[in-house]
Amino acid sequence: MTRITFIIFIGLITLFTTCKKREGYEVVESADYKKAELFYGKHNDSAFYYFNKVVTTSKKSLEVAMAYNQMAVIQSDAGDYFGSQESLALSLKHLDPTNTDDHYCLASDYNELGRTSIKLDDYKSAVEYFDKALKYTTDSSFQLSILNNQGLSYQRDGAYEQALNIFISAIKNASRRKTYARILTNIATTKWKLDSTYNAVPELLRALDIRIKENDRWGLNSSYSHLADYYISSKPDSALIYAKAMLTLATELKSPDDRLEALEKLIRLSRQSTDTKRYFINFKKLSDSVETARNAAKNQFALIRYEVEKHKADNLRLQRDNKEKQYQVGGLVLAIIVIVIISLLLRRKIKLESQNKLQQTRLTFSRKVHDVVANGLYRVMNEVEHSKELDKEYLLDRLEEMYEQSRDISYEKETSDEHDFPGRISKIVMDFSTEKIRVVLVGNDENLWTDVSPEAKFEIRHVLEELMINMKKHSGANNVVIKFYKANNYLNVEYTDDGIGIYDDKPVFNNGLSSTGNRIDRLNGKITFGSVNGKGLRIKITFPLT
Repeated sequence: MTRITFIIFIGLITLFTTCKKREGYEVVESADYKKAELFYGKHNDSAFYYFNKVVTTSKKSLEVAMAYNQMAVIQSDAGDYFGSQESLALSLKHLDPTNTDDHYCLASDYNELGRTSIKLDDYKSAVEYFDKALKYTTDSSFQLSILNNQGLSYQRDGAYEQALNIFISAIKNASRRKTYARILTNIATTKWKLDSTYNAVPELLRALDIRIKENDRWGLNSSYSHLADYYISSKPDSALIYAKAMLTLATELKSPDDRLEALEKLIRLSRQSTDTKRYFINFKKLSDSVETARNAAKNQFALIRYEVEKHKADNLRLQRDNKEKQYQVGGLVLAIIVIVIISLLLRRKIKLESQNKLQQTRLTFSRKVHDVVANGLYRVMNEVEHSKELDKEYLLDRLEEMYEQSRDISYEKETSDEHDFPGRISKIVMDFSTEKIRVVLVGNDENLWTDVSPEAKFEIRHVLEELMINMKKHSGANNVVIKFYKANNYLNVEYTDDGIGIYDDKPVFNNGLSSTGNRIDRLNGKITFGSVNGKGLRIKITFPLT
């Protein structure tokens, strides 16, 4: 099962695992909590808003914990895994392990922490969280779900024997046919991963038959995925049939992540170049749409929390004002003036800080989307355009790499791959070499980069990518030379081409190249533009090594 399928599959087994009221114990829910439940699963942004109102207004610790738990599930489904973990940590603070009435919500919190840890590839932490979840529940259905999650954690970490032991133990208590089919599928897949010669088909088909009879459409989607993966090497035609069935069903279920996975399989399996390109184009469009929607959702969660906190602060200030009126009649006018001034200043400060933070977040997302998605896709499209023969395996590897990078766009990390950095630079530049465009690289050896910081490597790598894309789109150059050398504890990069050059003493920028100056500024460097004997374009970049 591929990474995409695994994450989606984990997301589909949350039934009965969210923090609800324990059987036999009634929580008197507030009006806001009931409103949130009405919106849950239909309009999750509205559900998040009302759950967030609950956590800022309710005085009942269990209700607050339940609301934080539901918010965490909504954030996780939207791809905001770190935000989800933050909400779960706040939920745990409102629960008492010695109070049995809180145990079901404790189990749900730890189960959800395990699920988000899986999505962040932290499998050892996930196993520990699932162990804690099992301590706080006696519900047999919930226990099976937690055990299934734990087995999947071991499977994803490559600990197939531990995973298999858990699945075999769990299936003995699976009374519901849908649950039985799910665990049977996991058993077959784990046995196959443990022994590549194992014939998993009978068990996979048995699970498929159960899901057909139970009209379990999400389960069918999972079966199609597993069968396609199993047949990819041995029976590509069968794998292609199941991949197409998965794409059709995922479209009906309106599951964009499953559609992306199905398209990825079809790119690998399609025989005709035209089909491969068509699936690739659909993959690109859908991937861009999903990434945009998820980033928008994360920003919306932040805005909702800010607005509710602001409303709460306003209410608290109003209560304080009323109390002061009762005890300070003589100084009423002066007190009101002071409070109003302070309130306005505080509001202005909070608003400005929030706007600045939101703007910075948007700029960061925009830069990362440009670096990872836009430039990456342009390079892949350039290779596809100029390749005489389409290498599907190579294209698939590039797609997988871009997909993994795009999933991490929201994470606060910018790393530079230290392994064979000259090779990475050469690959970026030479990808633009064609029959009509000759590219020459000078001085890019291992010694050049030994004392260059990871941050500088990161920025230079993206600067070169933007220069080459700008050349390809706008310059009309036939020859490009890029030279690297050190002088006086500075690293120098000289770019020259024989294209259309500069008009009116201004370089020809596109949206990507416009950020080049900012990147060089972050390195305390300089960038100058010119021409060679009045022709073409010459760009010199220099920055200190220490």
